[in-house]
Amino acid sequence: MTAVGDTDRLSQVFMNLLSNAVHYNREQGEIRISTGLENGTAVVRVADTGQGIPSEDVPRVFERFYRGDRARSRAERRQGLGLAIAKAVVDAHGGSIEVSSQPGVGSVFTVRLPGAA
Repeated sequence: MTAVGDTDRLSQVFMNLLSNAVHYNREQGEIRISTGLENGTAVVRVADTGQGIPSEDVPRVFERFYRGDRARSRAERRQGLGLAIAKAVVDAHGGSIEVSSQPGVGSVFTVRLPGAA
C-alpha cells in the first residue's frame, strides 16, 4: 500500500519535520523516522530527543507564525510557518498531523495519509 499525493508538497512536509527535528534536537541527540500502516492508513513518524514543546504551546504549534521560543526563533530568523505549511499540505491530502511532546525528552510528529491499494 502507498499513499498517493503531490510528491513535491509531501516532500516539503517531511523536510519541514526533519529540519525542525534537527534544529530543536539536543547535541548528540537522535532522530527516528518510522513508517507503517494502521487501519489502511500510511503513517510516518518523526521523533527527536530534543528540548520538547511545553504543554501550553502544543495546541498552537500548527498555527501560522506561531513560535514557542520567540526570542530564539527571531534570532535564528525562523518564521513559524513550517508546521503550518505541513498541516495545510497534509489536510489537503485528506490526512492528519499531530504532535506529542514532553519537555526535556523530545517530540514525535505523526503524519497519517490515506492509502491506495
